[in-house]
Amino acid sequence: MAALTAAAVAVVGLLAYQASANVPDTVAPKPKASSSSTPPGAGHAKPKPKKDPLAVPASSGTGMRVVYALDDRRVWLVDAKGKSTRTFTVMPSAVSALPGTYQVTSRSGTVTGSDGVPIEHVVRFATTGDVAIGFSAAQDGSMESPDPTLKAGGVRMSRANGDAVWTFATVGAKVVVIP
Repeated sequence: MAALTAAAVAVVGLLAYQASANVPDTVAPKPKASSSSTPPGAGHAKPKPKKDPLAVPASSGTGMRVVYALDDRRVWLVDAKGKSTRTFTVMPSAVSALPGTYQVTSRSGTVTGSDGVPIEHVVRFATTGDVAIGFSAAQDGSMESPDPTLKAGGVRMSRANGDAVWTFATVGAKVVVIP
């Protein structure tokens, strides 16, 4: 039985070899160029480095600042060396500041927001029309989507992030709003 199995394997191997030797050029795989004839990286695009979504946006200026990206709904607290000390997402209200550079104009420890929600650590930096724009945290910690019919300019964040902005952004601090 072993002799028959060995003979069968030998015949199949011989037939496979003959079949591969007689394959037409149109069916045979194309030979690959050797690495010695093609310079490294030739013919291939270099992969783009991946952008760190948490990195401070390059278009946000220099120095110590608060950066607020409207499209990303994200804030960065940036130290004097240009390094982010903290970044987090926010929930903006219906009215937003236009892209540009601002300064913190006033702060309030606790107030009632224009939406009726008790808020804390309000840091105001702009006015659009007659609406004050500023960072704040709801005292209950919520960050719900605001009522789009209200003419409000609050940029809500968690209480922990509100504490960080309150400590970081004193009156006169730079706030950069980017698209």
